[in-house]
Amino acid sequence: MSFQAFSDYLLLEKKYSKHTVLAYNRDLEMFQEFLKEHHDSEPINKVGYSEIRQWIVELVNSGISNRTINRKVSSLNTYYKFLQKTESIEINPLKKHRALKIGKRVQLPFSEQELKSVLENSIEVNDFESARNHLIIELFYATGIRRIELVNIKLLDIDNSNIQIKVLGKRNKERYIPLIKPVIESLKCYLGYRDQLSIIEDKETLFLTKKGLKIYEKLVYRIINKYFSLASSKAKCSPHVLRHSFATHLLNQGAELNAVKELLGHTSLAATQVYTHNSIAKLKKVYAKSHPRNLR
Repeated sequence: MSFQAFSDYLLLEKKYSKHTVLAYNRDLEMFQEFLKEHHDSEPINKVGYSEIRQWIVELVNSGISNRTINRKVSSLNTYYKFLQKTESIEINPLKKHRALKIGKRVQLPFSEQELKSVLENSIEVNDFESARNHLIIELFYATGIRRIELVNIKLLDIDNSNIQIKVLGKRNKERYIPLIKPVIESLKCYLGYRDQLSIIEDKETLFLTKKGLKIYEKLVYRIINKYFSLASSKAKCSPHVLRHSFATHLLNQGAELNAVKELLGHTSLAATQVYTHNSIAKLKKVYAKSHPRNLR
């Protein structure tokens, strides 16, 4: 069964990224494969909740995390909602489904000292790649942008007159983020090396590989992991932890939650509040040390 109409709906109407649509399709194909193996290739639009529940049980037994299973079922739920919208089915078999319980995943940000160590001591800028890597880290920490947002930045997105950068976020929502002095200095340095590349294939793109091609997400991950795994003992050293650090450090310095929400490109405060746990922990320490009733 083809999911092309569903893919077009997600891309064109819902404005989902190609990466997200691909993930949705993989989840649907996985369920379709299950139906082929266990239910004589029953059409995906004809099944009831009992078949879906059997699939969920199989996923649990295979050792897949509840978080991942919930995401896969969410893909299926979105598909059934689409079928309802197009009047292909009357009832969504997942209407009364409850997501599996998952434990809260607390992700600790990098400390200010760890960031200082990487930016000031770990990268000796002396060629194209070192200048690019330094700017990538500076930009992540100074703006809190997502990895895919960084990859897609174009030269024209840099507004030198207003000292800001345009970022294209989820569902093609644009936002402008101010640039601080260290980023501007790193940017000038990188552009100098970029101009010296013998071949530039993707001329519009800001971040390139040394072959002049647009940088890709896996390479960005490797760059961050390379430097921070040496400076930090954290199990995960990823671009998202830098985004987390940006938000947490701003909140620790007294930034308003709503302002941080806008900078991160979140649509709701609930998403931004995930980053407040460290700020609250810091406030508790200050409170314990400073409150008159606690000093007796």
